[in-house]
Amino acid sequence: MLDLILRDITLPDGRTGLDLGVLDGHIAVLGPKLAASAHRELDVGGELVCPPFVDAHFHMDSTLSYGLPRVNQSGTLLEGIALWGELKPTLTQDALIERALRYCDWAVAQGLLFVRSHVDVCDPRLLAVEALLEVKRRVAPYLTLQLVAFPQDGVLRYRPPTPGGDDAFTLLKRALDMGVEVVGGIPHFERTMEDGARSVRLLCELAAERGLRVDMHCDESDDPLSRHIETLAAETLRLGLQGRVAGSHLTSMHSMDSYYVSKLIPLMRESGVAAIANPLINITLQGRHDGYPKRRGMTRAPELLAGGVPVAFGQDCTLDPWYPLGSGDMLEVAGMGLHVAQMTGQDAMRACFTAVTETPAQILGLEGYGLHVGARADLVWLQARDPVEAIRLRAARRLVLRGGVVLAEAPRRETRLHLPGRPASTDLLR
Repeated sequence: MLDLILRDITLPDGRTGLDLGVLDGHIAVLGPKLAASAHRELDVGGELVCPPFVDAHFHMDSTLSYGLPRVNQSGTLLEGIALWGELKPTLTQDALIERALRYCDWAVAQGLLFVRSHVDVCDPRLLAVEALLEVKRRVAPYLTLQLVAFPQDGVLRYRPPTPGGDDAFTLLKRALDMGVEVVGGIPHFERTMEDGARSVRLLCELAAERGLRVDMHCDESDDPLSRHIETLAAETLRLGLQGRVAGSHLTSMHSMDSYYVSKLIPLMRESGVAAIANPLINITLQGRHDGYPKRRGMTRAPELLAGGVPVAFGQDCTLDPWYPLGSGDMLEVAGMGLHVAQMTGQDAMRACFTAVTETPAQILGLEGYGLHVGARADLVWLQARDPVEAIRLRAARRLVLRGGVVLAEAPRRETRLHLPGRPASTDLLR
């Protein structure tokens, strides 16, 4: 006797008419017309069942803080950083934890069960680090939170508020000692290009020494000469970090000349460095100094994919000093990435779905993820027939499972119509 059977499901790879059986928190069987029975059986009616969404780039320490201490009037990255600098001294651990937990509630409702969050270490109290480690502990039964030690003010540029205080590199190492798992950085925010390159080397050497992953904010700029991703890829090769490193944002690639990019993408592929674009935020923050034509700003996702570089899409921000919107909906993220990168071919649109599921799962190093026998029964039932339709509709999450346990349920999304001679309702499915 199985614990649960989902009958007549469609998988993201296009297979249809399958039944999926869950036992002891794992996928025990997957095939057509299972003869087995279960304590609970659900008819999915041919709709899509996928693994949970994965957000490879988020800032949970700032989430839901929009308007504190004021609103970002220019809409720029730099004003957002300045606002966060004003807010940091006033943060309390309880308020930060409460906002983060509320966001995690939203995430579960959206079928988002894995989040990599950067946490600012440029604070002698390491208050946000302590808070998010507590959040990580509390949400562990239903959401996996992976933390990145992020020197928001620059690992070399940061100056302690009091003479003799710890520098950012010391604070970052303290955060790792406390349980943060990934080494972060922000080379383009250092004072000089030389300092940026030096910070990449310093932080990658620390990751190699400790056996950790690296996820670096890299070249979040419209400046085509911001080329720290080149240094990140080279350091990855030098230190043997292949498969453990990601460059986030990479927006300067949007402005680089194509000859240089033709050299850069093969270097990234050789080094195994993954790219994490953040479509909602990149299209919002970049190009702010442009007249017209105005640059979109997002990195070259189609070219990176064609060159063999793994590409994930992240949410990045929700209701914080950098972004006034957001709801933890990775289908919204995938849809924006699709539009901004003009990825409207069938294979390209499916790649956008993969960019918020399988690819970020690989970047985070998740074990037991996926839809195969033996995988953990972490699943989302979407009211859609395929990944493209799921993106088009931002499909309702009918059921969200973690280890076979139901975390969230939602009714079918359907609108009653009162039109003469027309159907009584529509669910917008084709």
